[in-house]
Amino acid sequence: MDTEAGPGSPSYAPGTGRPVPEAEPELVKQWHSGGGELVELLSQVRERFGGVAAFRLGPAPTVLVTDPQAVQHVLARHPERYTKRSHRARVLIGDGVLAATGAAWKQQRRLLQSQFTGTGMRRYEQRITGAARTTAGRWDEYARTGQPFDVGQEMRRFALDTIWRSLTGHPLDDKTERELAAVENVGAALPTLPADIGDAKEAVAADLARIDAVARHAIEAARDGAAGPDGPGLLHVLVDAAAEHPEYTDQLIRDELVTLLAAGHETTATTLTWLYLLLDRNPAARDQALAAGGEGSPERRQAVQALIHETLRLYPSAWILPRHATENDTLAGYAVEAGTDLLVCPYLTHRDPELWPEPDDFDPQRFITPGARPTHPGAYFPFGIGPRACLGLQFALRESTVLLEHLLPTHTPTFSSTPTKAVHGITVRPDGPTPATLVPLLT
Repeated sequence: MDTEAGPGSPSYAPGTGRPVPEAEPELVKQWHSGGGELVELLSQVRERFGGVAAFRLGPAPTVLVTDPQAVQHVLARHPERYTKRSHRARVLIGDGVLAATGAAWKQQRRLLQSQFTGTGMRRYEQRITGAARTTAGRWDEYARTGQPFDVGQEMRRFALDTIWRSLTGHPLDDKTERELAAVENVGAALPTLPADIGDAKEAVAADLARIDAVARHAIEAARDGAAGPDGPGLLHVLVDAAAEHPEYTDQLIRDELVTLLAAGHETTATTLTWLYLLLDRNPAARDQALAAGGEGSPERRQAVQALIHETLRLYPSAWILPRHATENDTLAGYAVEAGTDLLVCPYLTHRDPELWPEPDDFDPQRFITPGARPTHPGAYFPFGIGPRACLGLQFALRESTVLLEHLLPTHTPTFSSTPTKAVHGITVRPDGPTPATLVPLLT
């Protein structure tokens, strides 16, 4: 997702609401001179000017939105007034569903939606469990031998294995894993790539060629009817769609495949990495989750999911959601004119002390104890809300829960070093490696 504010264009419409409070130029100058991350500027703007506020990185203001009711207004109640424009990752994902707009987006979303709800989700249960068991087996070996490993790399490997099984029906093999490292390489390069998409593609041409080769081979196998040990996967659904929808060319199928690979593993892997770092600092939270109920019980599952939700509160998968006003509107009593750029920021909403007491503390009980968390839908939205909310929400929660049910009772990583801060890029990720060793635990 795009995480940088571009310059807006018009100012605010007179007569339809009061002007949005705007940060003084000195605040932005101080941020520029300090070379800080965008989130630091946004945090200061929200703290000093409230849940709907403006700042200028260019000639016109950009509006920051963190107030829950305003969030709901923009993302869920009036998405037609606040649209998503070109996706920052288009160089990687092309016209995949994350980048698509208008009628094309509706068609692509409709096809994929059924795969991630109800019956569609049950199709992936065996594949998720298979990937979790494979990871648990590796961790058993790490514990037996004392071999050091990187927790973040392990979480990426698990999440990539899960989505690859779901797409193709095959477990992730070592060669495919090596080639798909190019997806992460391009994702990491996105913030520094040229604005022109042609120049950007040229800068990462070698990695894109590796990704395209994997995609081409997988599409050809699916078209030939080759199903994996777990049966046909989501890629077969995309290939079959071409029979009824000619817009599903090989290029669009490639774009959807890469979109699902990129979005379907990086965010989950990052969340699970943060979760283990948070448990390292808060070991009692693991004990509480395991003590909530026996293996496979609803009580334990609820407690494990609370660990995930609290991690997502602190480090949401989509930390910032850019939107563009297509018409004049009044937002929380403020006038917003057509053409204005907005940044909806779950990261800051989730850390608002008026909504979340002790917001920087890791407290999974917020998601278990009645009345301990705000109920407004705009107060907690790590995957977005409204029609453009993440398609893979249930998939991500399910795979994270299954993995933790396999790993938490038997192993706890001991980190030899931990990252010191978060980097706010495409996702919110730790700023360094996460080396660890394992000691088996008895419960």
